[in-house]
Amino acid sequence: MDKAMSLPIFQLPDLIILVLCFVGWLMWSIFIGFIGHLLPLKFLETDTCLTQLQFLEQDRHWYERVLRIKLWKDRLPEAGGFFQGGFSKNSIRGGNYAVMSRFLAETRRAEYVHITIWLFWLVTMLWTPGWGFLINLLVGTAFNLPCLWVQRYNQLRLQRLLLLKEQRKIT
Repeated sequence: MDKAMSLPIFQLPDLIILVLCFVGWLMWSIFIGFIGHLLPLKFLETDTCLTQLQFLEQDRHWYERVLRIKLWKDRLPEAGGFFQGGFSKNSIRGGNYAVMSRFLAETRRAEYVHITIWLFWLVTMLWTPGWGFLINLLVGTAFNLPCLWVQRYNQLRLQRLLLLKEQRKIT
């Protein structure tokens, strides 16, 4: 490989690179999860440009037919209750409006966390050659994109249910 094409600041043995990447992803994920846990609920009550559903996402059938999300979404780990005082989405039962509103806010929290975790692949460029940061990009995408899809799908469903509940309350 041409020296001009070399990206890493540090030249390290492959085993050290692998260990740094593995430990880095793990520590970064825990750190960002903790920071995300500290986000105030008030900040999560409304969408931002990152969490607002886009035009193509407005139809849940895209998630169900194209991604077949119902087949695999429950197999993903759920870490909402990992930190003390967290909100575990697995414990939601019934159609309580307040709980569903909180769940909607938590989908936004999870989106922010997974987007920020995904960005770690950029940091790996400090110590990995070109093949390494490409692998990290693929790993980061493979581990976070499905989680983001589930959050978007849940957001779509929750917004619809909350709207129906509001309409019933008014009429």
